[in-house]
Amino acid sequence: MADILWAPWRLDYIRSVSGDGKNCFLCDLALAPQQDQSNLVVARTPDCMLLMNRYPYVNGHLLIAPYRHVPDLTELSLTERIALMELTTHAQKSLHRAMNPQGFNIGINIGRCAGAGVVGHVHIHVVPRWSGDINFMTVVGQVRVIPQAVEEAFRQLSKAHAEILSASAPPANAP
Repeated sequence: MADILWAPWRLDYIRSVSGDGKNCFLCDLALAPQQDQSNLVVARTPDCMLLMNRYPYVNGHLLIAPYRHVPDLTELSLTERIALMELTTHAQKSLHRAMNPQGFNIGINIGRCAGAGVVGHVHIHVVPRWSGDINFMTVVGQVRVIPQAVEEAFRQLSKAHAEILSASAPPANAP
């Protein structure tokens, strides 16, 4: 029998996911820009949003999602696909600036059998990685240790993202 680790913050997630597919937290976030800080939305573009994963695999785990509720990439417009990849690139740059990871896992899980937790709303995971971030707790105890509060990581990444956007903006006098 596996040991039990009490993780009360997971209960919010479990309660938020309904079996009928009608309750989509990504759709809810897309419609609530006035609550971006409390919802941990780091940035928005006209077509998609960048947010902290409230239940991260590791510290700094980000999600990029289109506003439209579609199950896979084939149903997105070209504009939406480009916007997702651009925001994924900004997410990686923000993580480099804020947390200096040694590597990344970037991926999309499409379908329940592929590991998608939110089956009907395609999204990209950007997971920063460091040597030794999977330690004995994960290997032996099957427990993940997250060394930083998600809200603290949100503040750090929001600042880094704003710095990256301002650094890549054309000069004010540019045509």
